[in-house]
Amino acid sequence: MRTRVILCFCLACGAIEAQSNLTSTAIQRYFNGVRRNLEAAADAMPAEKYGFRLTDGQMTFVQWLNHSTERNYADCATLKSEPVPEFAKGPTSKVAVTQALKDSLAYCAKALEGIDDQKAISTPQMSYAFLHVIVHNNEIYGNLAGYLRVNGIVPPSTAARMKQQDDKKK
Repeated sequence: MRTRVILCFCLACGAIEAQSNLTSTAIQRYFNGVRRNLEAAADAMPAEKYGFRLTDGQMTFVQWLNHSTERNYADCATLKSEPVPEFAKGPTSKVAVTQALKDSLAYCAKALEGIDDQKAISTPQMSYAFLHVIVHNNEIYGNLAGYLRVNGIVPPSTAARMKQQDDKKK
């Protein structure tokens, strides 16, 4: 009997620990990284290049950033179970666009603080919003990296890796 009680206790502790494995891993490994990369990409691109597009038909750099901002508010409002907050849509100046992006990512960080695996999978809308804020922002950053490279700027993710490699050599 005693062995069963101990076994059940250990299994329950393991289940509690595992309850937020998906969300904590996704937030730490993917959201926090893409947040840093998006913010750094917005900062790295010169203001005069915010209207740049790789080819006709593609979005401009500023349109990508504004798209991220809009989706962040929509998805993270779902995660917070609240209406989408009011925000300035479609700014074009580097200062306004960068600030709007950073504000939207901070809003998402707050939303993600209040989510665990149970909530993330509670409804299809919740699951979609959770995955979308991470996956879609990584897709956007992938596009921005090309815009930066064509303009002779090393993307933040590559710059960070290069710095780590240099630090290891020292």
